[in-house]
Amino acid sequence: MRIEVRNDKVILDGYVNAVDRDSKPIITAKGKCVERIEPRAFDKALGRAENVDLLLNHRKDRKLGSIKEGNLELFEDNIGLRAIATVTDPETIQKAKEKKLRGWSFGMFANKDRIEERSNDIPRRHIEDLNLFEVSIIDDRMSPCYIATSIEQRAGEEVITEQRGDEFRAVIIDESSKKPIDYSEFENKIKELRGDE
Repeated sequence: MRIEVRNDKVILDGYVNAVDRDSKPIITAKGKCVERIEPRAFDKALGRAENVDLLLNHRKDRKLGSIKEGNLELFEDNIGLRAIATVTDPETIQKAKEKKLRGWSFGMFANKDRIEERSNDIPRRHIEDLNLFEVSIIDDRMSPCYIATSIEQRAGEEVITEQRGDEFRAVIIDESSKKPIDYSEFENKIKELRGDE
């Protein structure tokens, strides 16, 4: 994860989730298991999504942007779901400077999954298709490996909204205290060489 702090913004670049790798043991609506997002699941979800929001700590009242607003880019590559976000929220910028941003997480609806029973271990849940509706930056007020399941009603049926996250090690580049470059001396030298008045 790369965090680049500027005077009026912070640029966040990293992986929200690695595909085709087991998660830590988690509790899901289908019981305790390890979970694996199958390759191309995020790509398919992004192809269907009209928008994906960027939140702080999964809080709808702390929206930091979205794909539609143009400050969030999401794509799946051979590693997983990568996010590049530019955030101008002062609180988030301050948290970045203070090294209080702890990880990425995401909110999804699992559309298609299968459970792989394993004789010597807990089951593995394969997420083959999902709807992605938000990604979140997690700060130090939440567990770095945030795992939560909430239930909501949609069109008269019960829908499991799952949120997953992983802690990251951030590389922070703080350019907010650098002074702007003064080009006037350079411009004066050019004028002198050209013979300008």
